[in-house]
Amino acid sequence: MQLSVIILNYNVRYFLEQCVLSVQEAIGTLDAEIIVIDNNSADDSCLMMEKRFPSVKLIQNKENFGFPKGNNIGVSEAKGKYICILNPDTVVAEDTFIKILAFAEEQKDPGIIGCKLIDGTGNFLPESKRGIPTPWVAFTKVFGLYKVFPKWTLFNQYYAQHINENETGKVEILVGAFMFMKRDLYLELGGFDEDCFMYADDIDLSYRVLQKQKTNYYFHETTVLHYKGESTIKDEKYMNRFQEAMNFFYQKHFKKSWFFTFFIKIGIVVFSFIKMFQGKPKTKALPESYIFYSSNKILSEKLPFILKNKVLFLDFKKEKMVNSCLILKDAKAEIILDNQYVSFKKCIKIIETLKDKNITFKIFPKNASFIVGSDSRNGRGQIIKIE
Repeated sequence: MQLSVIILNYNVRYFLEQCVLSVQEAIGTLDAEIIVIDNNSADDSCLMMEKRFPSVKLIQNKENFGFPKGNNIGVSEAKGKYICILNPDTVVAEDTFIKILAFAEEQKDPGIIGCKLIDGTGNFLPESKRGIPTPWVAFTKVFGLYKVFPKWTLFNQYYAQHINENETGKVEILVGAFMFMKRDLYLELGGFDEDCFMYADDIDLSYRVLQKQKTNYYFHETTVLHYKGESTIKDEKYMNRFQEAMNFFYQKHFKKSWFFTFFIKIGIVVFSFIKMFQGKPKTKALPESYIFYSSNKILSEKLPFILKNKVLFLDFKKEKMVNSCLILKDAKAEIILDNQYVSFKKCIKIIETLKDKNITFKIFPKNASFIVGSDSRNGRGQIIKIE
């Protein structure tokens, strides 16, 4: 078998359904399998999987074992030469695995391969490629020095800014939302460290691959949609977790960093102070209009009643999305892409191409009863049920 796609789920039933659907489309011409591990979700994720995807291997844990152990359980059941650790809140293109398999086979001794990730608004997620978070590198990240001095190598190592987002190359650290590697290498390393704190498991695995003299790669030729990107709001809770993760990494692979500990304490105080004056987050304004990109005229007539707003129906067979969206300039609108007629690859391309602060996006997955999307990288997204 060529590939095993490992998806660990916890209470994201609708995102999981869309993710598995996209993966099924992407492995159609491959000798591959999908393994879904559920960490004791309280929603009907498992019931949905059994009804809609009966051929997919489903492992139902009796408790929430966390990210590292959950994925290790899944990989232990895998049969593929390669595995892909994939978040359930992602959407892959129909040719994602074909492209990345071809790239992996061309490398002499590959480690982990990651890809280009974008959020639900179409913006690039910088955690797609990262450097080793030494105390200094972590410090530049926490205090945003990489933004202030983007062209200075001294300050731009955390997000591996030596490589452009549209350029394939060697990197050190990849993100756990999408990790592609040989199964034998994963097993040789013992998989994710089950003692890891949040934010450290993917860093630790990437670093241990480097210690095996393997090369990790960022592969830009396929784009994957990842709804829940890294939060840009650094509050006290975030800072404490980040400190725990870095301390775990330093204690395991280096000496404990008093430099980092000292400055992260200052950061916690600063960000806590700022948060006191932030108040409640602003509620995002609803779209002024909706665009339904489909050929389903019956559903286009129902949507105005469901969304309680006007809906512009664009027949994708007749009209070009880019030209049609010119009329939306300076207007807040939401584009709904019907996956029955628009491939996942094209959905991702449209979201990435038309990204704009005034435009939001949703996808209506094939044969589904809901619309899903995200207006911000700070949240999991929104679900609109279609009855």
